[in-house]
Amino acid sequence: MKRVLYFFILIAFLISGCEKIGVYKEGNKEGKALDFRPGEVQCVQCTMQVGSKEHSAQAVFPNGRTYFFDDIGCMVLWLEKQKNPLDIKLWVYTDDTHRYIDARKAWYKLGDKTPMNYGFGAYEHKKEGMIDFEEMKLKMLRGENMANPKIRKKFIRE
Repeated sequence: MKRVLYFFILIAFLISGCEKIGVYKEGNKEGKALDFRPGEVQCVQCTMQVGSKEHSAQAVFPNGRTYFFDDIGCMVLWLEKQKNPLDIKLWVYTDDTHRYIDARKAWYKLGDKTPMNYGFGAYEHKKEGMIDFEEMKLKMLRGENMANPKIRKKFIRE
């Protein structure tokens, strides 16, 4: 009996569609970062609720569908699986100016406390030791981030 109940709950969840649980929003024809309330949207990569704008990111497809991420690292991992990543507008919330900017123009610093512990904070203004989007992306894909115990240990010693 429990299996039947679980089956129906699963079917109801799947029928409800992603938009209802806040994985994405439709209709963003301007391609801008969208405003949201904490807990209203969910990271498409790790499925955690996005609790705040801090360290969050958004990806907007040409058709206006906007996906949300709780951590910049999640966006990078998700982006790697997309067919035409250069056609997707990427937004990150900056730690210095507290607003969304083009993720490809932001500067990144390893060592921040982020929701998924990848540790990359986004900044609008470059300071010494910061890296650009492509280098941050490469480090994420290589596992050179704070979620890696070897990197975290090395980073803490420095």
